[in-house]
Formats: sequence, structure tokens, C-alpha cells
Amino acid sequence: MSIQIAAQQAVDVYSLSPGRIGSIVAGMLGLIGVVAGGLARVRSRAGTGSGRRGALVAVATGATGVVVAGVVAATSDGGIGTGNGLAGAFVALALGLAALALGGLTLARSRPRGDH
Repeated sequence: MSIQIAAQQAVDVYSLSPGRIGSIVAGMLGLIGVVAGGLARVRSRAGTGSGRRGALVAVATGATGVVVAGVVAATSDGGIGTGNGLAGAFVALALGLAALALGGLTLARSRPRGDH
């Protein structure tokens, strides 16, 4: 009985559980993707370049962040507030999807247009 109760207790506030670390990594990947996608979008509109490289970075980091956040959310033992990184995984999912959207929009805009 005591082993079962100990397994259900929340993680300490200052400890870094594997779920928290995964959420932090996924969130940082998503944030990098959002920044790269936003900069690429601005550059493609300003005419200073196509922004294609930044868009590819945004898509790659956004997709990786979504995958890592999905794994953290799927393997989380408890709910939000238990220290397993579930809330951070949801935030990282949102950031990763935003990075994918920004990168995808910029890539679609930077495609070469055919004259036919």
C-alpha cells in the first residue's frame, strides 16, 4: 500500500523529472521554430530574400518539437500539476504547431512561380 501511495505523489517543485526535461526541450524547439518562422515570414514579405532557409528551420524544429511533446504527453503518468511535464507538453505542442504553420506559409509563399 505504501509503495502505491509513494508512486502517486507529485514530484518536488525544484526537481527535474524526465517529463519536465522533455517538455523543456520540446518547448525550446517550438520556440526556436516560431522565431525562425516569424523572421522568415518577415524577410519574405520585405523582399530581402525568400526566407526559405528560415522556413525550413521552422518546419524542422516545429515538427521535432511536436513529436517530442507528443511523446511526453502520451507517457505522462499523472495529470497537470504532478510534475510529469504534461502542461509543458501542451504548451510545446502549441508552439510546435505555430512553428509548422509559420514555416509552411512561408514555404508556400517562396515557391518559384512558373511562367506558363
